[in-house]
Amino acid sequence: MDIVLIVLGAICLLVGIAGCILPVLPGVPLAYAGLVLLHFTEKVDFSWQFLTIWAVVTIVVQVLDYFIPAWGTKKFGGSKWGVWGSTIGMFVGLAMGPLGIIIGPFIGAVVGELMYFNRQPKTTEIQIHFDVQQPSPEQQSSNSNLRKALRAGFGSFIGLLAGTLLKIVCCTWMAVEFVKVLV
Repeated sequence: MDIVLIVLGAICLLVGIAGCILPVLPGVPLAYAGLVLLHFTEKVDFSWQFLTIWAVVTIVVQVLDYFIPAWGTKKFGGSKWGVWGSTIGMFVGLAMGPLGIIIGPFIGAVVGELMYFNRQPKTTEIQIHFDVQQPSPEQQSSNSNLRKALRAGFGSFIGLLAGTLLKIVCCTWMAVEFVKVLV
C-alpha cells in the first residue's frame, strides 16, 4: 500500500507543478495532496506542524493567485476601475479556459480603465483647429488614455506572471521536501 501512496503522491506533485503553468489545474493544492499522501505511508511521518504550515501556505498562495493580477494593475498606474476590471476579467476568463485566464485580466484591466476615462465629464468648450497635421486635444487625450489603459493591462499580465512564479516556487519546494524524506 505504501508504494501505491508514494506513486500517487509523486503523480500529484508532478501534476501540481504542471498546474502552476496550466491554469485549469489547481497546482499548489495538488502538490500539497502529494505531501499528505506521502504522510499516510508507514515510511514517512510528517509532523502535524509541518502539514499545517504547508496547508496555510497552500491556502495563502491560492488566494494570492487571484489578487496578484489586480495588484499588478494598481502598481502600473491603474485606477480602481482597472483593478475591478482585472478581477472581473479573471473570473470571466475562468469560464473560457486556459487562454481566457491569461487574457481575461489583461482585457478586463484595459476595459475598466477605458470606462474610467470615458466617464470623466467632457468640456463644453468648442475649439476650431486649422492645422490639419496637428491632432485635436480630444485625439491626444484618447491616445494618452489608451496608453494608460494598456499599461494597466500590462501590469495585470505582470501580476499573472508573478502569481505563476509564486506557485512554481511553492510546488518545487514541496517536491524537494517529498524527495528529501524518501531518500
